[in-house]
Amino acid sequence: MTLELNNWAAALVAGAGALLAIFLIPAIFNEYEVLQMMIYVILAILALSLAFIWGIGGILSFGHAVFFGLGAYSYAIAAINFGETTSAFLVAIIVPSLFAAVLGYFMFYGRISDVYLGAITLTVSLVFFKVANSTSGPSYRIGKAPLGGFNGIPSVPRLTVPGFPEWELGTIELFSLSVVLLALTYVGLRFLISSDFGRIVLSVKENERRSELLGYDVRRYKLLTFIIGAAIAGIAGCLYANWGNYTDPSVFALSQSVQVIIWVVVGGVGTLIGPIVGCFLLQWLTTWLTTIDTINKDVILGGILTIVVLLLPQGLVPTIRNLAWTVAARATRHEEKAV
Repeated sequence: MTLELNNWAAALVAGAGALLAIFLIPAIFNEYEVLQMMIYVILAILALSLAFIWGIGGILSFGHAVFFGLGAYSYAIAAINFGETTSAFLVAIIVPSLFAAVLGYFMFYGRISDVYLGAITLTVSLVFFKVANSTSGPSYRIGKAPLGGFNGIPSVPRLTVPGFPEWELGTIELFSLSVVLLALTYVGLRFLISSDFGRIVLSVKENERRSELLGYDVRRYKLLTFIIGAAIAGIAGCLYANWGNYTDPSVFALSQSVQVIIWVVVGGVGTLIGPIVGCFLLQWLTTWLTTIDTINKDVILGGILTIVVLLLPQGLVPTIRNLAWTVAARATRHEEKAV
């Protein structure tokens, strides 16, 4: 009962936060600044997808960017060919999910260990990166959509209001949609984790052999977890293609996968709010570092990751939460002694 109340409280807080962001940020900042903030929100959805797969399901996908890239490319190709974007949005979710289902089936039902699973996902992401870079030229197209090779796919149509194909979302509307989807993803995952399915997924993560002896098909639960995470990453990829009206092979790059892992580690593995905080913080820091030519941002980010792993192994959010609980407990004991 307490867990359910906590979930509803989190839903109310997330909803209130989303409403404040939707109404206040466009009123305070200009359209260009809102566009820059939008990428933080989109990448936070991507961070949540890995937070669920890894932090909750115990599946570390080193090539998680492959689902992000598939979502971006699937949306771009479908939107250009279909001429309307509602179906393209669904395609951006379905394609990464189907690919995760096929890839996950062979990995989990093949009893691939965690180390090899990470290597396989990393290799798959690099393969997609190489293939996407090699598709330049007029002969490489899917229907009306030229793949463009390393130049990517330009002029990607933006999402429109379902049923009104002429009503294209502007920057403010797209920002609002991204914020709503981030809040819904966060709340939805919280309720999913507290469900029977989520409890079984957590038990598989904690002790796979014991869960199997209790009669659960751990392979099926791992596969479903993998597919759900891929679908969420596909949503982020779709929004990313909308953000710049463009997508290119960098969405499959190793650096993209590494960034997501860093966000989750810094924010706190095993939490949902932690990766969001880690994403916002590190993306802001990365943006700021790019304005300073004398400092290599990759060196700074690598140093931050090293410090967090060595000094704050639980991540920022769990560490701050534990510290707050310790301070509150000490204050309570002090008051009891005073009485």
